[in-house]
Parts: sequence; structure tokens; C-alpha cells
Amino acid sequence: MMIDINEVYKSVLEADKAAIVICDLDHNIIYMNPAAINRYEKWGGENLMGQSLLNCHNDKSREMIIKVLDWFKTSKNNNIVYTSYNEKENKDVYMVALRNGAGELIAYYEKHEYRNRETMKMYNI
Repeated sequence: MMIDINEVYKSVLEADKAAIVICDLDHNIIYMNPAAINRYEKWGGENLMGQSLLNCHNDKSREMIIKVLDWFKTSKNNNIVYTSYNEKENKDVYMVALRNGAGELIAYYEKHEYRNRETMKMYNI
């Protein structure tokens, strides 16, 4: 049986409990996983796809997003930037470059890493 690697990648994104919003190089939202659709429901949820991420942020945040994207473009080695800590949700937030096999920048996304210990019971199947 041949496995479609694109389906595998999509499954990884869709299974993640953290919100994942992927944007093209013009800042248009091209993908939201189910966690992101749910998290941003009061701002439009799935209807945010196709819209500019910049419209969802204040002036300072827009300025920083543009600066980071410009930095990603300057080197294939520029791939992740720590952007903030959210105390309320106890998480670190990063912007991450997405590159093709040749190392060319093709998109970016925001990565959320929660610091809270997992409450799910281990191997609770």
C-alpha cells in the first residue's frame, strides 16, 4: 500500500491540539487546523482562510510579523523566532519559516508551545 506523504503531513497538522495557522508570503491565511478554527471562532474561524493575517493584529504586531518574514528571506538558516510568552495560557510563541526541498521560503506559521504539564493519563487507552 502506497502512503500519500501529503496526507500524512496533513494528518499531523490536524491532530495537533495547538492552533496552527499557515500563511503564504503575502500574509494570506492558507491553512488552519481544527484547533485554530475553534480557537479563532469568535473572529471568523474557518472564514479567516484567504484573508490577511495582518488584519488580525495591531500595528506593532504587524510591523514585527513583516520584519520576521524579511529576516526569514535573508538566509536559509533563519527559520524560527521566539515572539512572545503568553502568561495567561503559559505558553511560548514562535514564528517558523516553511521551506521547500531547495530551501526556498514558501510560507510561515506561528507555533505555540505550552508549558503546562500534560493532565492526560499515560497510555489511557
